[in-house]
Amino acid sequence: MPNVFDRPSVEMDFEIERIAKLVEEDQARVIRLQFPEGLKRYGPHVAKRIKQHTDVAVLLSGDPCYGACDLDCDGEVDLLVHFGHAEIPALTVKKVHFVEVRSDVDVIPIVNEALGLIKGPRVGIVTNVQHVHTLDSVRRRLESAGLQCSIGSGDSRTKYPGQVLGCNFSSARAVDADEYLYIGGGAFHALGVALATGKRVVAADPFLHRTSIPDADLIVKQRYAVVAKALDAQTFCVLAGTKTGQRRLDLAFELVEHAVKRGYDAYTVTINELTPWTLYQFPAEAYVNTACPRVAIDDASLFKAPMLTPIEFEMVLGKRNLSEYILDEFSGATRR
Repeated sequence: MPNVFDRPSVEMDFEIERIAKLVEEDQARVIRLQFPEGLKRYGPHVAKRIKQHTDVAVLLSGDPCYGACDLDCDGEVDLLVHFGHAEIPALTVKKVHFVEVRSDVDVIPIVNEALGLIKGPRVGIVTNVQHVHTLDSVRRRLESAGLQCSIGSGDSRTKYPGQVLGCNFSSARAVDADEYLYIGGGAFHALGVALATGKRVVAADPFLHRTSIPDADLIVKQRYAVVAKALDAQTFCVLAGTKTGQRRLDLAFELVEHAVKRGYDAYTVTINELTPWTLYQFPAEAYVNTACPRVAIDDASLFKAPMLTPIEFEMVLGKRNLSEYILDEFSGATRR
């Protein structure tokens, strides 16, 4: 069995000395370390290294973590150190330090492979926070191949040009492109860019050294099937998230009001962790999720009743045209 205190096999910058300095400056007695699922296994190692620099009490957050919108901070700790995400500028949260854990993997080899799939000529380049520091080199490589490249600045939910979140693709929409190149692992970000822009996306995964083109049309068809099923519903449960950066209570109230005016039964439930089993006590023929926009798409098959986004619910209510599918996103200003 591997030792949980061992150094990670891939060198990553956890900013140990910077954290120790913050602990000293704030005179913190207790801190909590929060990692997303892919980095949680490094928690014991990071905690041990911090303890080598300071005598602060270190707690590891064991709850799921979905992004910088999901901060495990409360009065029990003097400082939360959140790893793997960049701060959301639109959110003001005190006593939180973000460690982005940038990747040092060379992305140019997979970009060279992706060139064979890019049709161009105008290409928008997007990525997640782990690779934002590589975008200038990626742009130079694409331009050397004769392509016109753009890196857009998003709204106040994103910290860096070219950065996309699972709930915000404003940096992609900010550029006039024929298609997009997404640098990063996982499937959803590239798929989200395709859904948010209606454009072709080439996904380049530098970790698995794999390229792909996400099928946004398939997801849209699946979402329309969910909407069609919800058209027969008469009772709706509208879910309002309580996570730090997922709160849209006003929107939940607004949707319930619209539903009631149209003769439906609807009520609001506040919820932190949205899973099939947390909904058992709240019966409805369909649910509407105003929290993380990814839940309805990523976990659709887990729910027995239709799980709608707010935009999809407005389609059901007749407030939006069924012929134009729009991805639900969190915006730095207002909900799209």
